[in-house]
Amino acid sequence: MRILVVEDDDTIGGAVRDHIAAGPHAVDWVKNLADAEEVTSAVQYGLVLLDLQLPDGSGIDFLKRLRRRPDETPVIILTARDQISDRIEGLNSGADDYLVKPFNLGELTARILAVARRYAGSPQPTLRFDDLEIDQPQRRVKLAGKDVILTGREWAVLDLLITRPGAIVSKDKIEEALYAFGSEIESNTVEVYVSRLRKKIGKDRIKTARGVGYCLGER
Repeated sequence: MRILVVEDDDTIGGAVRDHIAAGPHAVDWVKNLADAEEVTSAVQYGLVLLDLQLPDGSGIDFLKRLRRRPDETPVIILTARDQISDRIEGLNSGADDYLVKPFNLGELTARILAVARRYAGSPQPTLRFDDLEIDQPQRRVKLAGKDVILTGREWAVLDLLITRPGAIVSKDKIEEALYAFGSEIESNTVEVYVSRLRKKIGKDRIKTARGVGYCLGER
């Protein structure tokens, strides 16, 4: 999915961005609320990682405005505020999770996956479609019991499709999941990665809705 990081600290923001970008997700990083307002109005993110103390205001106020739009994008708060009252305020304002700085990047990844599973309606980390087995936390895929090796972008496409099995995911949404702002996108990029994925997990497993997008289903 495509993740937005809202963090003004260069060290923390850079570390989080690089950690996420090393996995299957696209990531954008902004350092103030004005930029956060602008990009969330233009892009449908899969998740927002939100600091609370920003140069131009409170992350809590931004979160409340986001929910009033209404925008149900999952939000994980990343903050140095460790009081119980702060956690309660953040969760009551619409946050899905709350992580206190300093935090372990591995734990952040686990929380991102957990929130994503809740929104996808898939509490179990391992999904099965006939003889295809997908372990989301470990980013492992098996077909007929044998490991399937995927590149980061192939996994990004699959990860998006399995969030809503059987539902059509638009080509535009897949492009957003593959690339952050400033990345070059070729006209046939999505088709290329879908084709590669089909060769690895079965050509009939990913269905094409012509002119609309793709969906994942049983063979």
